[in-house]
Amino acid sequence: MRGIEIRNITKDYGSTRALDNVSVNIEYGRIYGLLGRNGAGKSTLVNIISNRIFATEGQVLIDGEPAKENDKALSKLFTMSESNLLPQDMKVGQAIELTKEFYPDMNTECAYELAKEFGLDLKKKLQSLSTGYTTIVKDILGLTCNADYVIFDEPVLGLDANHRELFYKKLIERYSDYGGTFIVSTHLIDECASLIERAIIIDSGKLLMDSDTEDILAGAYTVTGAAAAVASYAEGKEIIGSDSVGGLKSVYIKGQPENVPAGLEVSKASLQNIFIRLTNTDEENNA
Repeated sequence: MRGIEIRNITKDYGSTRALDNVSVNIEYGRIYGLLGRNGAGKSTLVNIISNRIFATEGQVLIDGEPAKENDKALSKLFTMSESNLLPQDMKVGQAIELTKEFYPDMNTECAYELAKEFGLDLKKKLQSLSTGYTTIVKDILGLTCNADYVIFDEPVLGLDANHRELFYKKLIERYSDYGGTFIVSTHLIDECASLIERAIIIDSGKLLMDSDTEDILAGAYTVTGAAAAVASYAEGKEIIGSDSVGGLKSVYIKGQPENVPAGLEVSKASLQNIFIRLTNTDEENNA
């Protein structure tokens, strides 16, 4: 099978279980969203896939080969993360050239063009860059390395609105032109929802959902209106969560709307709406 197979991954740190028996198949040629709140286990899973840490139990396969300490399998993967693995006294231009040594198919010309578009000075040392521009350097390397599998872990950390929009645009262009698989690990759902073909949602170290985005959105809706009327309509239905403001109530429901009484408003639930309600605690959902 071509793709990344995550088989029964568990990761313990002492008595703390960061990941609990997570299994996911990531197909080649799609854009995935790895979604979860801060501390949900996203970065732990990314680091296990990329062989930066080892799982307590389970296995990761890349194109059918075990990824653990396997240079051949790992050469197909590029991981952009918050960790700074490049020498910090290195200049931006040198970082691009060094990455080319590990990824021979890297498009360095495109990398230099992107640096110009992002307003990134190639002569600056990595250690002198702001948080946002540090992220941009890593984003550019990920966008131009031409690896089969590219993971972006919090790829808009420190970026202003213009640069965030530019990153998403360039990701779509790169995917359209060259294909490959991209995994965007983030807790900022609304901004990247239109990019994601399939959503993997992790909460408290457990796999909560692994579904095509279209199916998730088609399988839920929102009903809003007077609190008593909404509560009556929602009785017996599978409720994802709810919001209340004054005398108004919104309920997020799995399924398709049927026989909705007059006076209640029905709307589509966004991916962020669904994510928030799925990962909220009972107290947060009932607030």
